[in-house]
Amino acid sequence: MRRYSPCLAVLAGFLFAASAFGQGKGGSAALIGTLTIKAKEGTKLPDSFDVVLYRSDRTESGRQSVKNHETYRFTGISSGDWELAIEGDGRTLGRLKFAINSTRSDVRQDLELEWREKSGPAATNAGTISSLDLYKRNPENDSLMKQALAERAKKNYAGAVKLLNQVVAADARDFEAWTDLGNALFAQGNQGEAEKAFRRALQEQPSYPLALLNLGKLNYGQKNYDAAIDILSQLVAAHPEAAEAHRFLGESYLRVKKGSKAVPELEEAARLDPENQAEAHLSLAALYDAANLKDRAAAEYEKFLAVKPNYADKKALEKYIRDNKKL
Repeated sequence: MRRYSPCLAVLAGFLFAASAFGQGKGGSAALIGTLTIKAKEGTKLPDSFDVVLYRSDRTESGRQSVKNHETYRFTGISSGDWELAIEGDGRTLGRLKFAINSTRSDVRQDLELEWREKSGPAATNAGTISSLDLYKRNPENDSLMKQALAERAKKNYAGAVKLLNQVVAADARDFEAWTDLGNALFAQGNQGEAEKAFRRALQEQPSYPLALLNLGKLNYGQKNYDAAIDILSQLVAAHPEAAEAHRFLGESYLRVKKGSKAVPELEEAARLDPENQAEAHLSLAALYDAANLKDRAAAEYEKFLAVKPNYADKKALEKYIRDNKKL
């Protein structure tokens, strides 16, 4: 996996758009992919998972029971908007919207999730959005991308930027490379050029969630909260499972003093990914404390400490809880 967030955490997630291969037959495509559920050693997973295909009107078009690491296949897929859902353990583990623009080629859509014991499965690494390798590039550019990611891993951001610039110069449609370029530029502290790179990625693929999330977080970091709200609202509408997007959308609403809109976003972030978005409880507690709703603030601090028991200021939070918790 090779996803880097420009702000707080490593990004990850589902493959977001379909990649074509082979030749479709009879005016329709086949949708094929492998389901991978990653889990810690010794974790007991369900025996199988359901991969469910929905049309744009949410009508179920097909359902297959698939074991971990097995391949699913749906046939007769026409052009249009589609959605895949992965179900297991009596719940929906994730959803993926995508579009098919042609039936001349079959489509591969691999799915990857990480299972978490406390909160169930979440998108790999960050519990937000996920993405497997998506853009198909030629061997030369693919080699440059691998070199760029190796340089970035060594924190040689200048080297990564140089290599990624070569990739997009050779193929300006490579929205993944534009996004990675934005990440490397941000790591250099070059926010202006990073923003241009993210916007160029979205010019090539307007719905690419990693670029949307990074651009939204960049605007948040620049205190351009209205822009962050606009971008992140688009993202959570398309990907309601994107916990980190909900978190930064809620934080943005707080900064423009729209607490009533911030609360459901922060609550959803904490619900979707309790471990990685636990700080949402701190923001909710601060909001309730300012509104003199101290019992609610105490409840949020209690939820936070349940997830982060080794928090540096634990004693101060515990005192607040004792003083204000509603009996």
